[in-house]
Amino acid sequence: MMRARRLAVFIGLLVASFSEAVAAETLVVEAALDRRVVAPLLDAFERSHPDIELRFHDRSTLEVDTLVERADPAPDVVISSAMPWQMARVNQDYARPLRSREARAWPDWAKWRDEVFGFTFEPIVMAYRLDLPRHMMPPSTHADLHTLLTTRQDMLRGKVTTYSPARSGVGYTLFQQDARYTPRFWDLVAAMGNVDARLEENTRAMLQGITEGRYWLGYNLLGSYAMVWAQHHPEVIVQVPQDYSLVMMRMVFIHRDAPHPRRAGEFVDFLLSREGQRVLAGQTPLFSVRPDVSGPYTAQRLRDQVGDQLYPIPINASLLAFVDPQRRAAFMARWRREFQRRR
Repeated sequence: MMRARRLAVFIGLLVASFSEAVAAETLVVEAALDRRVVAPLLDAFERSHPDIELRFHDRSTLEVDTLVERADPAPDVVISSAMPWQMARVNQDYARPLRSREARAWPDWAKWRDEVFGFTFEPIVMAYRLDLPRHMMPPSTHADLHTLLTTRQDMLRGKVTTYSPARSGVGYTLFQQDARYTPRFWDLVAAMGNVDARLEENTRAMLQGITEGRYWLGYNLLGSYAMVWAQHHPEVIVQVPQDYSLVMMRMVFIHRDAPHPRRAGEFVDFLLSREGQRVLAGQTPLFSVRPDVSGPYTAQRLRDQVGDQLYPIPINASLLAFVDPQRRAAFMARWRREFQRRR
C-alpha cells in the first residue's frame, strides 16, 4: 500500500512537472502587425517548431509600446512598425541581444547592436478608388497629388485620407521622413488641410473608407496592408509613388525580461532565416530583406520597379531624434498650423 501511495505521488509530481514544462513553452509576441497579413509566416514557424505554443497579439503601435514597459509578465518578443519608438525602447535597455548566426549575418543597415532587427521591407503607397479616374488623372507622384489637391478642391473635399500624426506613431514617422525628402512637404500638408482630409489612426481604416466610398484617395498607407486589401477589393487601386517611395521596416526585439528567452531567440532567428524570409517573399506582401530569396515580394524586386528613388527608413541612432519631446512638439505645432491654414 505504501509503495502504491509513493508511486502515485511520484506520478503526480511527474505530471505537474510536465504541465509546467508545457506551459513554459508558450511564447508571447506583442505586435503591431495584422495577423491576417503575417499568418503564412506564423504558420510556417509553428510547423517547424511544434513544441512551441505561439500566442501572437495584434495591437496598435501605441499599445505595443506601452506593454514594453508595463506588461507583467513581459512579452517574449516585441514587433512594431513605429520605428523610432522601437529604437527608443532598445536604447532604454529593454532589449536582449541575440547572439546567433542569423543575427550576425543580418545586414548592418537593417539592425542595431544585434538587439533590434528590421525583418520586412514595406513600401509606403497611395491608394485610390476606381471611381477616381472617371473624374481626374490618378496621382503617380507626390507632385501629382499636390496638383490634384490644389486644382480639384471642391471635388476632393472630405474625400482624401491619411494618417493622423498625433494618434499614430507610424504616421508621425512617415511625415517626418516626407519632410526630409521633399522641400514641398508643408505645401502638401496645407493642401490636404484645404480639402478637409480625414485623419485616421491606421491603414485599415483608410482602406475601409475607400471601399465604402467615403474616401476617393489615400496617402501614406502601408503597402503591405493595401496590397492584401486590393486583392479582395477590386475597387481599390494601389500606387507606389514614382518620384520617391519611403520604405518602412517592422522592427523586432527580444524583451530583456522575456520569460522564455531561448524560444524567443528561435522565433527571431526564424524571421531572419532564409526559410522565414522565403515565406515573406512568396506568401505575404511584407517584402523580404534577404537578397538570397526570390518571390513577388522582395526588396530587390521593389528596387527594380522604383529604382534609385526607394528610401528605406534607416535603423540607426538618428531615429531617436523623432521621439525627442521638443522636436515632436515643434513638428506637431507646425503640422496643425499648416493643416488648418486656409487660402
